[in-house]
Amino acid sequence: MLVARRRERLDALARELGGATVVAVDLTEPDAPAEVLAAVARAHGELHLLVNNAGGSWRGGFAETGWENVERHMKLNFEAPVRLTEELLPLLRATAAKGGPAAIVNVSSTSGRVGRPRAGAYSASKFALAGWSDSLTAEESAHGVHVGLVLPGFVATEGFPATELRRHPVLRVIVSKPDKVAEAIVDCALRGKAERYVPRYYWLAAAARILAPSLVRRATSSGTFTTATAKDSRH
Repeated sequence: MLVARRRERLDALARELGGATVVAVDLTEPDAPAEVLAAVARAHGELHLLVNNAGGSWRGGFAETGWENVERHMKLNFEAPVRLTEELLPLLRATAAKGGPAAIVNVSSTSGRVGRPRAGAYSASKFALAGWSDSLTAEESAHGVHVGLVLPGFVATEGFPATELRRHPVLRVIVSKPDKVAEAIVDCALRGKAERYVPRYYWLAAAARILAPSLVRRATSSGTFTTATAKDSRH
């Protein structure tokens, strides 16, 4: 089942896959979760895996963009996955009760472990998703529903092109590809991994944030981790 805003893109992908159920909906809309649930029940009747990958980024310092920017990040990057999960969780539990595989994979970000300048609103939403995933893991294990967390770093996509990084003769090596994120989702969904960073070595940034927070703060403040992304992007 494919869920996103642009039906023409979904229909093209469904054809490429050889068939899939398409639901064209904006997940920030109040009725979106119920619409997805109805489509699942109508087309399949059961659910084995939910991948929460909707997200976006609008860069800007807090003094300039304020609460408004934080709110729109939270609505898309955190509230939308939470509301969709709430709607579909009974189906996943029912699948697990029958002995079938049932899993949720939430796609956060390395920015959900390490904050950067002018990306505080994005980081806040991804930190929230990561923290909620940890709690959900503990709560749903007794019901047989596995919860995995994928934390990508810089990945070249339509919404997050990482153009300047990919043009840089040295830094381009830190930009990953979407298929690597897909592999990480499979690891969490089908192989029971708890967390996967993409690329894998990005866990070092998260570890450094815990072990040497002052060092990481100095590095981010100096611009060491500064990158360019689309000013208004969603994926």
